[in-house]
Amino acid sequence: MKTEQQYFEEAISLQEYMDKMDSHKDNSQVIYNQFHVPQDDEFITLLKEKASHILVITEDWCGDAMLNNSILRRVAEAADIEVRVVYRDQTLELMDRHLTNGGRSIPVYLLLNQKGEVISKWGPRAPKLQEYILKLKQNLPNSEDPTFKDKQKEFIEKVTAEYVSTQEYWLWVYEDIRKEFTAALQKQS
Repeated sequence: MKTEQQYFEEAISLQEYMDKMDSHKDNSQVIYNQFHVPQDDEFITLLKEKASHILVITEDWCGDAMLNNSILRRVAEAADIEVRVVYRDQTLELMDRHLTNGGRSIPVYLLLNQKGEVISKWGPRAPKLQEYILKLKQNLPNSEDPTFKDKQKEFIEKVTAEYVSTQEYWLWVYEDIRKEFTAALQKQS
């Protein structure tokens, strides 16, 4: 069984992943180009000092990945840490070690220490965003309903458009990654 560090060593960079995207490429680029890591942030300094690296489990068809990976890339660039990506569907053995509520939800960010050990996991969605999405989903009809597919498509289009345009969501993602990773890094001291 491969370790997370071994997966990391075989993975591609986050930039290469984003350059190769088939789905959501333009939307990811919009978020990446417009998001700026908040100034005067102890989090970035902490990431730099701990010299950690991050392994991402993702797929480019995922709307949450479209949003979150763009934010993570900016964080990693600000802290000058390496982020590498594996595709979920090609690494199910790894994915199945890092399930969310029993599911293969993505993206998942694994913060690795200098020894390559997982010290924190983040993903697939910031809690405030999760709450909002679950509230929206309440309006979807039952999957047996003949209108379900059309309503689901409308839901996905609405959420995708909001992810690309709502900077408050970007900050929710940033703040939650910051909170999770800061706690893990401070324990390493």
